[in-house]
Amino acid sequence: MEETHFDAVIVGSGFGGSVVACRLAEAGLRVCLLERGKAYSPGTFPRSPTRMKKNFWDPEERLYGLYQVFSFPNVISLISSGLGGGSLIYANVMVRKDERWFVRENEGQEGYEYWPVTRADLDPYYDRAEQMLKVQRYPFEQPPYNQTAKTRTMQMVANQLDLEWQLPNLAVTFHNEGEPPVPGEPIREDTPNLHHRTRSTCRLCGECDIGCNYGSKNSLDYTYLSAAQRSSAEIRTLCEVYAFAPGENGYTIQYRQYHPDSEEPRLKTITATRLILSAGTFGSTSLLLQNQQAFPGLSPQLGTRFCGNGDHIAVALECKEERDGHLQPRLIEASRGPVITSLIRIADELDGGEGRGFYIEDAGYPEFLNWLIQLLDIPAELHSAGYLTKYFLSSFLPRHTRVNFSHDLANLFGESEFSSSILPLLGMGREKAHGRLLLRDGNLELDWQKQPSNPFYKKMREKMLAISDELGARYMENLIWYFGRTITVHPLGGCPMGRYAGEGVVNDRGEVFGYPGLYVADGSILPGSVGPNPSLTITALAERIAEGIVEQQKGRP
Repeated sequence: MEETHFDAVIVGSGFGGSVVACRLAEAGLRVCLLERGKAYSPGTFPRSPTRMKKNFWDPEERLYGLYQVFSFPNVISLISSGLGGGSLIYANVMVRKDERWFVRENEGQEGYEYWPVTRADLDPYYDRAEQMLKVQRYPFEQPPYNQTAKTRTMQMVANQLDLEWQLPNLAVTFHNEGEPPVPGEPIREDTPNLHHRTRSTCRLCGECDIGCNYGSKNSLDYTYLSAAQRSSAEIRTLCEVYAFAPGENGYTIQYRQYHPDSEEPRLKTITATRLILSAGTFGSTSLLLQNQQAFPGLSPQLGTRFCGNGDHIAVALECKEERDGHLQPRLIEASRGPVITSLIRIADELDGGEGRGFYIEDAGYPEFLNWLIQLLDIPAELHSAGYLTKYFLSSFLPRHTRVNFSHDLANLFGESEFSSSILPLLGMGREKAHGRLLLRDGNLELDWQKQPSNPFYKKMREKMLAISDELGARYMENLIWYFGRTITVHPLGGCPMGRYAGEGVVNDRGEVFGYPGLYVADGSILPGSVGPNPSLTITALAERIAEGIVEQQKGRP
């Protein structure tokens, strides 16, 4: 029989929820984690067109897959649904928020940003998170990794432009402890992971952001969630919370339990002494907005301080280099390696630069996408089509005597240089958090305008263009930008931290002002951009929140 009361119920299993579930369970609390998505063991992430078609999240259409796309008037955002949250499809980068970027602006300043925690506050939790996520740097100094063209190219460009280049920590296993890195080696684990499957070291296939089928990513299901399960946390998948309210024993939570083979979900109710919302910026904010009637004392800051962490995507097309006195295509092979291997840091005015600082990272994509990308090289594809037509027409002529036409078929591929000479660039940084999430007719909407962030994006795009020019490439923005919209995979804010209810929804320990025992632990509590990839900072904050809950529990009679 299913248990119906817990010391803590956690909604969501991303970088906030998985951490809190793990630490509370380790402290002996009875924990139930509710995740709306499915679990994905190695080899189960879809690859075929048929399976990818079903790999989206829309339960009203009986879709229970990995991806959910939000399309607002000025912003498009991609998030994940599955056991492990965003860690299933993120690019593994683990960078600490710059010390000076924990800004504390004057309250009298319109739209001021104030971080109630400092880098010094978070450093012990950053340490803890890095240890749990088993971070490693890309082993660029050793073969075959030192031949990764996109990494070498970013390093070269940074040197030419006198920019700061670094290999960030990645939550990826390239080698077993004490051994040299080798692609595709079995990973030795001291304790079984929750999937009870063998994992292998990174195969350099570029598939990090569509789900790693080899278990090379140290995603949350292999780290925090496996530890939570070993400490007796109850993990329920395909369970989506839709309502909650204060009750006699803390909080009453209602959720839908989906069954892919059933038309209608089962409606279930459980109670908890503490309720921790970790459903992400859109999920946690939406849940509080939808249930606001049960929480009339919520801060008026609910929904505010939304930003996309300054995300921007561009591409350097047809990169070139000089060889034998001539400009030749520069082979980047962006699909080789993990999605991101290195980054360039542009200083902020807070640390000696100009304007707001940002990062530009090399990027990649799954190798099979090279076939589609190559089709964008229209002249080469027309040449191949003409060659194919000529060959088949000639094959019907009486004088045609050739039997082996392997060489002819090989010629159809041409040089295939277009897809091999592309360098995608990912930017992110200290964008202003001026957006607001709200409900209209029961639907989540976003009020975000590009104009306040234009100076930030202008500076970033100029630096991306400089990188592209240094490579002799054609610079191309993502198509969405041309339509006046931006795309983000790092939505932040909505339930921001603050020193008091007039400034934020939660305090610096994630507890909702006015509602003891109700917490938020995810990217929605950030009062502004992180700058670099936010996953490590969210994890560190969740470690700190969990520690506060455990200390509070110990202090109870």
